[in-house]
Amino acid sequence: MRRRIARKLVADRLAAGPAVVLVGPRQCGKTVLARSFSRACFDLEQPEDRARLDVEWPDLVRGRKLVVLDEAQSMPSVFPRIRGAIDADRRRCGRFLLLGSVSPALMREVSESLAGRLAVVELAPFAAGEVPGDSLRELWLCGGYPDGGILRRGAFPAWQRDYLSLLAERDLPAWGLPSRPQMTTRLMAMLAASHGHEWNASRIGQGLGLSYHTVNTYLDWLEGAFLVRRVPPWLPNLRKRLVRSPRVYWRDSGILHALLGVASRDELLTRPWVGASWEGFVLQQIAATLAALGRAPQIHWFRTSDGSSEIDFVFEHAGETWAVECKLTTAPSDEDLAKLDRAADLIRADRRVIVAPVERSAYRAGRGIVSVPELLRLLGA
Repeated sequence: MRRRIARKLVADRLAAGPAVVLVGPRQCGKTVLARSFSRACFDLEQPEDRARLDVEWPDLVRGRKLVVLDEAQSMPSVFPRIRGAIDADRRRCGRFLLLGSVSPALMREVSESLAGRLAVVELAPFAAGEVPGDSLRELWLCGGYPDGGILRRGAFPAWQRDYLSLLAERDLPAWGLPSRPQMTTRLMAMLAASHGHEWNASRIGQGLGLSYHTVNTYLDWLEGAFLVRRVPPWLPNLRKRLVRSPRVYWRDSGILHALLGVASRDELLTRPWVGASWEGFVLQQIAATLAALGRAPQIHWFRTSDGSSEIDFVFEHAGETWAVECKLTTAPSDEDLAKLDRAADLIRADRRVIVAPVERSAYRAGRGIVSVPELLRLLGA
């Protein structure tokens, strides 16, 4: 099993409390990681595992093994059982590890039955710190899903297309998304075309024949399934007028590229939206890595309404404000850094970083040009 940064966080949380819920998209490696802690695993989407859990429950509660419950939101009746077992012996730690692929359904059950009794850890597909350094180009092209190409050469992009088809036709409707599979597939394609742009639900709705309220509801579901990420604007107390709309990004670059019909790196580099793809890739590396370390910040973007000042990503981390700009060039200029400084001065950012596919980073005193691995190192990975 490849090393996952989140493993230490899961172990620490299990050592400190009775239960942990590990959330993340389907096929990102949750089950493999969970089995590294315990072989007492139950897939609650499978009727036979549900029956086995019912029969073995008394022994599992009395035993000392960590119990792993995969796709826990599929069996709501298990949550009161877990609560009863925890409350009967509040001092015992490391008893239950719950896995789930859809955040709204799972967290609703958690908040109703297990509030205050467990910790939440998010696992994303592989990030830059979890694959060899020379695999960064493949990670950007194929994305981080273990079976999507980064570990299985040749699987991209067919695996991603099959993955999205299964989600649209089976998983999302089963989880409660009130949309026909054909509509979901069209929405996914339109979201790919809007990747990295300001969110305009009315425009998307016009293309689909839906109201903007319905489009926003569907977007909530896709976000809850860990497929897309909304990045809200940074709104400091400035006199300047600021853009107030969020931006929407696909979390996994491989899924984005499959949706947009890209099958190779050479083809990717010719597309007019390649810069937005790189931007979303950097965003995912920051968010996934910090989440795995238990330090996930709220990431925003910033732009004045006249467009004179803009920063791709702004967030608070370790008591400092970070301003991160993404440039798809091996030689960012001094003017690029000066432009970032002018925008960062408006929000009084402590750190100013341009992230580019450079071989050598040049960073000093909180300011500079860095590669993705160097950025993650600076963030504490």
